Amino acid sequence: MNYTNLCDEQQFDTFYKQEVNNLFRFIFIKGKNRDEAFDVVQETFIKIWENCNKFDISKAKSYLFSTAANIFLNIKKHEKVVRNYQNETTDLYIDSDTPENILRQKEFKSKLEKAINNLTDSQREVFLLNRIEGKKYKEIAVLLNISIKAVEKRMSKALIALRHDIDEFN
Repeated sequence: MNYTNLCDEQQFDTFYKQEVNNLFRFIFIKGKNRDEAFDVVQETFIKIWENCNKFDISKAKSYLFSTAANIFLNIKKHEKVVRNYQNETTDLYIDSDTPENILRQKEFKSKLEKAINNLTDSQREVFLLNRIEGKKYKEIAVLLNISIKAVEKRMSKALIALRHDIDEFN
């Protein structure tokens, strides 16, 4: 079907019904997790609806699948951050494993995850690529097809946001 305006609810509904199963299968094959696939599909269609007038309508299906793939990759990157944090925790407070220290550690971990989730997609992507995957700014710039200055600016804003959200960094 040719779509002229996905901002129109009827056309968006038709687009949704036509593509939802294909998109679900696409994500499910990538992750093998049914609940995660449902979440990615839902989030993708929300992003499509929110940005319905910001992309070429003739490339709506391509934009849909690209958005879903990016959301899926962001979830996987976040899971990697959590795993790395769990495996290589640097205890800021802990002298011993007292219940109070364990609780502080859990609270800090929760604050960190929430703060990372509160970053914009571009900030989170640069932060994770640099701090978790160990990529240099130049590598990130090439990977994301942006300038090194853009990488520096995104990282700077991410660090400022993290410092603001997590009291322990101040």
